[in-house]
Amino acid sequence: MPEPAPIPVEQLQFAMPPVHQSVEEERAYRKERLAGALRLFAAYGYEDGVSGHITARDPEYTGCFWVNPFGAPFDGLLPDELILVNGDGQVVEGRHHVNQAAFAVHAQVHRARPDVVAVAHTHSLHGRALSALGEFIEPITQESCAFYEDHAVYQGYTGVVVDEEEGRRIAAALGPRKAIILRNHGLLTVGDSVDAAAWWFVTMERSCQVQLTARAAGKPVLIEHREAVATREQLGSDLVAWINYQPMWKRISRTF
Repeated sequence: MPEPAPIPVEQLQFAMPPVHQSVEEERAYRKERLAGALRLFAAYGYEDGVSGHITARDPEYTGCFWVNPFGAPFDGLLPDELILVNGDGQVVEGRHHVNQAAFAVHAQVHRARPDVVAVAHTHSLHGRALSALGEFIEPITQESCAFYEDHAVYQGYTGVVVDEEEGRRIAAALGPRKAIILRNHGLLTVGDSVDAAAWWFVTMERSCQVQLTARAAGKPVLIEHREAVATREQLGSDLVAWINYQPMWKRISRTF
């Protein structure tokens, strides 16, 4: 009996970022993905008191961003519970306060990087541990190569960031890169979608964990520069991040 005929490639399903027909549709999509990312961060244990936040730029009012309400738990957060904040840190939609640290840093990053849709920052365990060393993520695994020469370390620490000038300095240190390690503080990642920013944060946190674990066990072997760059070119785009995030989105979206 002959083998079954192969299914034509064009008939196979493969998820890609959607194209939206209106700003209302895109806004609803971003809010849903933002609520999902916050739920995912809760499931991964990234929530620590009121310190964590993810922001998403509004597709119509591009100087405003959606963010989780101050003091609201990530777990179970709904899209309709998100608040909209303008560039001056004032709530323009919603009835809850905004975390001023979210405004001070995220607003400056959004302002400096019009290409960025979402910014993620929480006080995750391994991100904080590596940040205490003030070191870069080393190219010791395939995943960590995505950050090779594409992340920064901000060496200043002045306590809880609540002033615009400090936010501007952090945004300047980030530059055109996808992520920054805030010394003695934690990780911050950006992306051209909520999915991308969330994926970068998750995989950056895991890269921190792997680096700390490998160093505790011995002397990590670094991937050579040429191979690290080639791997980054393969894995380091926001599109690849979006694709990598989809299994996480499918799992967390079942909680809505």
